[in-house]
Amino acid sequence: MAEPDYIEDDNPELIRPQKLINPVKTSRNHQDLHRELLMNQKRGLAPQNKPELQKVMEKRKRDQVIKQKEEEAQKKKSDLEIELLKRQQKLEQLELEKQKLQEEQENAPEFVKVKGNLRRTGQEVVQAQES
Repeated sequence: MAEPDYIEDDNPELIRPQKLINPVKTSRNHQDLHRELLMNQKRGLAPQNKPELQKVMEKRKRDQVIKQKEEEAQKKKSDLEIELLKRQQKLEQLELEKQKLQEEQENAPEFVKVKGNLRRTGQEVVQAQES
């Protein structure tokens, strides 16, 4: 880069330009902050000043990746695991049905319960007589 003519002249009447001092860069707070940011960047601890939209998009992408991994894991299940899951579902269904029957019996009026008990005792008597 070419230097201006007035630098070579030793004319004392000319005022030589000086570089202006930036008050922000000379402040102690700015220097400390800049030093800290540089150190954090070297360590990989850069501040998270991302826009909200970008954060949401990254979260969605992470969730989608996790979901795909779970689906792949389900597809790779062995026959044994599939059979065990089926049995577990059947057992859960049976337990739910038993609970429903018990709730129905508990919620039924008392005369229905007594009638059911009479039928059972009547059937037991008939079976005892036959044997």
